[in-house]
Amino acid sequence: MTDTGRAIDLSVEVIGDVETVWRAVATGPGISSWYVPHTVEERAGGAGVASFGPEPEMQIAGRVAVWEPPHRIVFDGGEGVGGLTFEWTVEPHDDNTCTVHLHNAGFAEGDPQYDAMVDGWKLFMANLQLHLEHFAGQTATSALPMVMWPVTPEEGWEILAGGLGISQMPAVGDRLDVAAGDDTKLGGTVIDTGPRRISLLADTPAPGTAFLTSEDGGGFTMVSVWLYLYGPEAAAAAERDDAGWRAWLADHAPQTD
Repeated sequence: MTDTGRAIDLSVEVIGDVETVWRAVATGPGISSWYVPHTVEERAGGAGVASFGPEPEMQIAGRVAVWEPPHRIVFDGGEGVGGLTFEWTVEPHDDNTCTVHLHNAGFAEGDPQYDAMVDGWKLFMANLQLHLEHFAGQTATSALPMVMWPVTPEEGWEILAGGLGISQMPAVGDRLDVAAGDDTKLGGTVIDTGPRRISLLADTPAPGTAFLTSEDGGGFTMVSVWLYLYGPEAAAAAERDDAGWRAWLADHAPQTD
């Protein structure tokens, strides 16, 4: 396949001054609070690592190709390395808000992950909005259990929602409480819903945000129970519940011939 220059371009309005928003999109603790765990050397040419899971192969190394605080940062795979680039820009406004732009380029022709990444970025950028609205200046500890199942996204959602006793999509503002066991509980207020997705402003097991999703992964379905937790109990709760939700997802995996 050849590089067609196809890219993802998305923008969101967020609450916060430019320095606060910059820290959220350009530093390790900031990015970790709404995306996946990151380490970032805060300089041009600095190393960056994104952790998409506990396995060694899920640690994705990259580089800070451009460092222009507090307005623009570009991540890529490193000098002479092809693949995707991720350009973030922060545009401040006079009313203590900013517009955050993402330009994710380098997709090859027919890349099966393109549509899935569009959907994924929309979810993560919505979480960036929530982080800056409700938890600005704090750092989340995440629990990001995710499985890949050979089913359709609709079938994945039926397994996830059915297993949790969610018989119908809740309305925004509803209270939702689910559990993977006596010691692994998730609860909060529904703040958004979509096809095969529920977003929560959580209060259990700790304050934070949470997402139940079943997404098209380009040939498979990604089913996730993701939590971003804040406060003194966050680290212990995230470690405990990560294991609990991973076990629950494994127990509910569809049977294959």
